[in-house]
Amino acid sequence: MATAVIDSITTRYEVYGSGTPLLLFSPGGFDATLDKWTTLGVYARTRIFDHLSRKYMCVAFDRRESGRSGGRVECVTWAHYVRQGRGLLRHLGITRAHIMGGCMGCSSAIAFGVSHPEVTLSLLLWWPVGGAKYRINGHRRFAEHLDYVRQNGLEAVVALATGSDTSFGQDPRVGPWVSVLRHDPEFAASYARQDLDQYLQRVAATARTLFDRDTAPGAEPEDLFQLSVAALIVPGRDASHATSAARYLEECLPNAQYWDVPVEEQTERNAPERLLTFLNRVERLTAEKTEKT
Repeated sequence: MATAVIDSITTRYEVYGSGTPLLLFSPGGFDATLDKWTTLGVYARTRIFDHLSRKYMCVAFDRRESGRSGGRVECVTWAHYVRQGRGLLRHLGITRAHIMGGCMGCSSAIAFGVSHPEVTLSLLLWWPVGGAKYRINGHRRFAEHLDYVRQNGLEAVVALATGSDTSFGQDPRVGPWVSVLRHDPEFAASYARQDLDQYLQRVAATARTLFDRDTAPGAEPEDLFQLSVAALIVPGRDASHATSAARYLEECLPNAQYWDVPVEEQTERNAPERLLTFLNRVERLTAEKTEKT
């Protein structure tokens, strides 16, 4: 297991394949681990990671507060996730990369592109999260956790988290720091000792920040309007990945391509080919631009 310390937080990562770097913001909601690219739902079905890693240097990692990565109790924003991805590229000595997000990772990817356009070769956005149901469910999950903490205290959260294997999405009571509580006893001890009121405020602020709109979160539309990098958007269609969120990103990103294929028709036969065709075109245009300059 490879690790890097970024912003004083340990990040677990793996590098697969060779070629132009491709930084992958993992899917999986608040359990965004690198293995989700090969084990979770549509990603396992289409095997896009297997195909991409044959052509590109795929940098996958556990998002902070997920899997074997560490965490810190604070108001977590999209900027924190961007900082982790940018720090990992610096750690690996990578100056420019394609940026791909799956699910909630799409919001991190667009936030990355807005913050670091000079590093971003292109954006691949697979099933962006968003929609009214996504926002409402996100706030509900955080509210359930806050209610449990108010009634039982932080020590009860630690006991519940370390005594089960459920995720925050499966059981909101365990909270968004559940994976760190399980694998880091020192973190768990400090978590239980922290000021309760401050904790409640930070968690409430995190929910307001991450779930702040009824469409795809992560970046302001005015900033997306100015982002000229090429983008490919693959729409989902369920309560967490509203098609309207994908269409919103198509509207806001001036150099976006929208793959208008229904979810049930996104298969291993056509999905990897569509991604690779997009990337190949970006690579070719980038090379031509470099030659001219």
